[in-house]
Amino acid sequence: MNILDIIEKKKKGLALTKDEIDYFVNGVVSGEIKDYQTSAFLMAVVLKGMTDSETFNLTMAMKNSGETFDFSGVEGMTVDKHSTGGVGDSTTFVTMPVLASLGFKVAKMSGRGLGFTGGTLDKLESFDGLNVYLDKDAFIKQVNDISIAVCGQTKNICPADKILYALRDVTATVDSVPLIASSIMSKKLAVSADVLVLDVKTGDGALMQNLKQTKILAKTMVNIGKMSGKKVSAVITSMDEPLDRYIGNSLEIQGATEVLSGEQNELKEVAKALAVEIMLQSGKYDMKSAGEAFERQIISGEALNKFKQMLTCQGAKSLELKKAKYYGVEIKSQKAGYLEKVDTRALGRFVMSIGGGRRAVEDKIDHTVGLKVLKRVGDKIEKGESVALLYCNEKPSFDNEILSAFTIGPKKVKKTKLIVDVVR
Repeated sequence: MNILDIIEKKKKGLALTKDEIDYFVNGVVSGEIKDYQTSAFLMAVVLKGMTDSETFNLTMAMKNSGETFDFSGVEGMTVDKHSTGGVGDSTTFVTMPVLASLGFKVAKMSGRGLGFTGGTLDKLESFDGLNVYLDKDAFIKQVNDISIAVCGQTKNICPADKILYALRDVTATVDSVPLIASSIMSKKLAVSADVLVLDVKTGDGALMQNLKQTKILAKTMVNIGKMSGKKVSAVITSMDEPLDRYIGNSLEIQGATEVLSGEQNELKEVAKALAVEIMLQSGKYDMKSAGEAFERQIISGEALNKFKQMLTCQGAKSLELKKAKYYGVEIKSQKAGYLEKVDTRALGRFVMSIGGGRRAVEDKIDHTVGLKVLKRVGDKIEKGESVALLYCNEKPSFDNEILSAFTIGPKKVKKTKLIVDVVR
């Protein structure tokens, strides 16, 4: 078999066989196939696409390129949730403690943030001493003991994805449904839970900003899950404005604990939708009983206690979060009207620029900085009224930069629809 023949075949829009895809992935990992050849293949996929069968075979080849994580040692039904990334997205810290408090086994492996989207591990490390790297035995023991563990993936899971992802980032081959779907699903199937629900974001602050493409991506990933024999579904949710009012690592933890303490807001709505979908996929609940169970675990305080128990088990020295030097500085509107639009990406990038995120993998994060967005799309705003609160460790002088992300006009617009669709 020859990589040039495979590139030529895909360039012509022809479907590749399983053997050809396996040859390509194995060659990428071994180094036999050079970066420039891999880049040519990736561009051919972007331009010509892949069939469902090709995308599935690529996913499985990437999954099998390294270690897989066997959950057979976990006693009970394992469940997982994956988000395609957004701003103010801390549903993991609400959805998963609720499910764990109901007896589901939450065995979740997560990643770090890069760019304007936050990472679950970075947010957890807001707690001094918390260990996000558990070995396999410790991970499974914690899941069996308290029903929940959230930690980082091992370096040996899906090495093919790490190579392809890095090349896609520098060769303008990111925006391809087959490549995105295989990247996400290879990692999720390598550490496969019994039930997986995907939170697929759409809109301004999402990886896929176009709803039509978002639906294609969601359907492709669900199809891969079904072809591999797993219970997988997707909830398409809006990222046209930050999900939670808080943006920033420790602030998003605070927002999640407020929901677990009874706060009614947009974060709760999406976290509940994801939890309910997992419960439905488990076959143990219907829509009504799932919704009631979610609310019961919040009201009783059991979900909050489960979250605190997880933090303590993973080594958190204190459950108190550190605060920024300048805490809650008011950012006031310079005009009156209605909030028509929020530039979600701009707010995410701003928080990254003051230390809350990474431009490069090696960058250090300031867990204390961020924003609290006080207004949602459709809200009325008076001149001089606060639209956001700023948390930072250098003298605040960012008013205009933050205000430029808020479009205020004379007419009231509709509130953002958070749950866009469900794909099963």
